[in-house]
Amino acid sequence: MAEPILVTGATGTTGGRLVRRLLAAGHEVRAASRNPGAANQVRFDWADPGTHAAAVAGVRRMYLVAPPGVADPLPLVAEFLRTALAAGLARVVLLSSSAVPEGAPALGELHALVRLQCPEWTVLRPSWFMQNFLGDHPLAVGLRERGELVSATGTGRIGFIDAGDIAAVAGHALLAETPLNTELVLTGPEALSYADAAAIWTELGVPARHHAVSVTELTQRHIAAGYPPDFAALLAGLDEDIRQGAEDRVTDTVRRLTGREPCALRTVLLGATAGQVPANG
Repeated sequence: MAEPILVTGATGTTGGRLVRRLLAAGHEVRAASRNPGAANQVRFDWADPGTHAAAVAGVRRMYLVAPPGVADPLPLVAEFLRTALAAGLARVVLLSSSAVPEGAPALGELHALVRLQCPEWTVLRPSWFMQNFLGDHPLAVGLRERGELVSATGTGRIGFIDAGDIAAVAGHALLAETPLNTELVLTGPEALSYADAAAIWTELGVPARHHAVSVTELTQRHIAAGYPPDFAALLAGLDEDIRQGAEDRVTDTVRRLTGREPCALRTVLLGATAGQVPANG
């Protein structure tokens, strides 16, 4: 493929993995970053339209990750997308969430935007990332500091998914000869509660327990972790949906599109304790 593939969120959880995957397969990648350093990176800032034209020049395929921490990303994304389409963009793979249907506030408003504006499109709706148990995510911080996984989900279960599997599906959607033109709900191989996840951590030698809190308390915890209040409330509200069973499902999308089984949470956590990256990542 001669044209570069633009990856927004290129230093993020899924974008970074997608960049590595595409480069390894021999594709030219333009990695968007507010602070570019590598040769394949281009300066891109959602809040600075002056950076948009150079980012999309010559680009026909793009992985689109909405601006992080923004409760209403539609205005920023719509303006950028107009610039990209005018420059020749044809295919967009949008990262959304399994919790967000088309038309819902925030990310859900982007589904229709991409579907109606882009000649070729895919909306990825992955479940909660397994990587949330690692790194600087508030869930992981609570585990390291207090040995607890804090949520307002009760006994609700989630089809946690490895970010490497999301990147694999994104790569398929970007490179497929025929555009997918559909939404895809992505999950891992099993639905687990946070208590189940805590039990896996404990079995792997990292003592953990699930600490159930109210949506109000979780909102305040998110704010204390640095999230804007409106975005914190939005995130915490999703836990109530999980508590009521909204995410208790498993799909075959990863296996169907990539030809391999999705990575299990135990495998990701075991790799983390050993300082390894899952083979699928």
